[in-house]
Amino acid sequence: MSDCLFCKIAAGEIPAKIVYENENVLAFNDVNPQAPFHILIIPKVHIATINDIDKSNSSVVSELYLAAKLIAKENGFAQEGYRVVMNCNKLAGQTVYHIHLHMLAQRALSWPPG
Repeated sequence: MSDCLFCKIAAGEIPAKIVYENENVLAFNDVNPQAPFHILIIPKVHIATINDIDKSNSSVVSELYLAAKLIAKENGFAQEGYRVVMNCNKLAGQTVYHIHLHMLAQRALSWPPG
């Protein structure tokens, strides 16, 4: 998608501090961190919202979570704990319409979140 911010980051057109990358997934620092460790984990393929996930693209969602697991282990907080969350549409707080996991760690996170 030519006007999607995250597609442009995945294509290398917009710089980001990359934390993790493989063939299908990219993770980078959030520009407005809500925790000492706050990254976004995105698929390189454009999927606008959770509502747009279907059988043809659903495998990438598991890859997002596998990346989160690996990132947590590599950064030393897998056992201590972390949160991953994906928002869907405006009322849930989605501002970029390209699915992404927010991964937050290295501070106590309360519940409910907001």
